[in-house]
Amino acid sequence: MDLSFTKEEVAFRDEVRAFFRDNVPPATRQKLQEGRHLGKQEMIDWWRILNNKGWGVSHWPKEYGGTGWSSVQHYIFNEELQMAPAPSPLAFGVSMVGPVIYTFGNEQQKKHYLPRIANVDDWWCQGFSEPGSGSDLASLKTKAERKGDKYIVNGQKTWTTLAQHADWIFCLCRTDPSAKKQSGISFILIDMKSKGITVRPIQTIDGGHEVNEVFFDDVEVPVANLVGEENKGWDYAKFLLGNERTGIARVGVSKERIRRIRELAGQVESGGKPVLEDQAFREKLAAVEIELKALELTQLRVVADENKHGKGKPNPASSVLKIKGSEIQQTTTELLMEVIGPFAAPYDEHGDDGSNEAMDWTAQIAPSYFNNRKVSIYGGSNEIQRNIITKAVLGL
Repeated sequence: MDLSFTKEEVAFRDEVRAFFRDNVPPATRQKLQEGRHLGKQEMIDWWRILNNKGWGVSHWPKEYGGTGWSSVQHYIFNEELQMAPAPSPLAFGVSMVGPVIYTFGNEQQKKHYLPRIANVDDWWCQGFSEPGSGSDLASLKTKAERKGDKYIVNGQKTWTTLAQHADWIFCLCRTDPSAKKQSGISFILIDMKSKGITVRPIQTIDGGHEVNEVFFDDVEVPVANLVGEENKGWDYAKFLLGNERTGIARVGVSKERIRRIRELAGQVESGGKPVLEDQAFREKLAAVEIELKALELTQLRVVADENKHGKGKPNPASSVLKIKGSEIQQTTTELLMEVIGPFAAPYDEHGDDGSNEAMDWTAQIAPSYFNNRKVSIYGGSNEIQRNIITKAVLGL
């Protein structure tokens, strides 16, 4: 299998790289390099720059604003975006609810929601997980009872990412309690400004406010906000989750992090010499670089296979990408912690020898390390991915 890029693909890469170099706001780039959280407006401003270029919803069908790129071009685009680094388009709108709407929604829903998603006029969040319904999502209890032309929604969602910013939430709700678990669920769009919705923050281990609990108390939702058919929501959810796991290897993110590890390891001293000159550290760094190169080649094989045969049944190698991609992301955060040593304690004064000047660039490394423990869980835990591989390859 030839995994080299064509001249046209190399030219495309150069175009994308130049655009990111010239258009990502410097303050945004620096925050991402340092692992800091972006504000809502910073993210919206960048996504609108991307949308004005025509790249905001690049993977959508051309009739809805997509680019018509090949699988290889999408791979190149995502890698360059991660390496720039630049914020990825809001996944909940662009990669999740958007594809569900243009695939299963009616014409009125497509006309209203899709342009607003592309331009981030509406910020979306995902209402799937509930207390007691995470891995076993089909056991969800949030219910939507139909009364005339409205649903009355009651229940609770949890781990709702960035719900504090959201204008809308797409929810899985139980509309037929008498049906078996997967058969009585519907996919409903809910305005976050509706009476009866309460958002309560959950503070994560890195000290950030990224996830939330969302409560629904007799929330009235027009039946017109139902996507597709009633009680078919589980099918739409499986379709959505397939889109969510696309690109989860995040090769570009790990490449950028390794670049930063090398940069900082050349500056920080340990035992009177730069950390980068320590033999044991160099061996660890080389090992993760080899793992990353193997991951990149595996992802290119998946892309090449998709480009040749088209999209269809998921490639079992996608589970390998998820497992190794998450492990490498976690390993690179561990190496950053090793580089900075005692400076990993961001609230330590570090004495009076002037070393506290390093506080600014070290402050987010420890929180990022802790926050990245989650990447082997979300998008389908690594244990689940191993089960998928076992069934697909060994038939067990």
